[in-house]
Amino acid sequence: MIKKILLALVVLLVIAQLVRPTKNNSGDVQKDITTLYPMSDSVKLIVAKACADCHSNNTNYPWYASIQPLAYWIGDHVKDGKRHFNFNDFAGYRIAKQNHKLEEVIEQVKEGEMPLYSYTLIHKEARLTDTEKTMLMDWAQGIRDSIKANYPADSLVMKKPTAPKK
Repeated sequence: MIKKILLALVVLLVIAQLVRPTKNNSGDVQKDITTLYPMSDSVKLIVAKACADCHSNNTNYPWYASIQPLAYWIGDHVKDGKRHFNFNDFAGYRIAKQNHKLEEVIEQVKEGEMPLYSYTLIHKEARLTDTEKTMLMDWAQGIRDSIKANYPADSLVMKKPTAPKK
């Protein structure tokens, strides 16, 4: 009985290898954050090593991302990361959303929530030093300061969607 269960599991794993999720490699950077705001080379290096795999349109996949079910887990992880913040789509965000997302970057980095522990556990190079965290947060705050200086305060408020009237 146990042999049949193990054989069935092996067959399922082999079949699962034939189905692949779409990879995040569009490379579309037309709306990249750097089209609106400057980014120093040192901040670019920080973003590339610790953020871009999950928060851009071009993920550098490790070898194990081709093995199921890890491929699905990584694909969902990247999709979720892009949903929260995408450096390559940033210029397409409303100004209030840009301001809010940069505030979240600062908060997440300051609290040690980003980069995720599950990512840095394997990708040790993505661990940020205190200096790198400060550089990233200062860069994001500098953009927020620029936004606040150039836009009216009411345009920086995230408006909640109103429920349709019945």
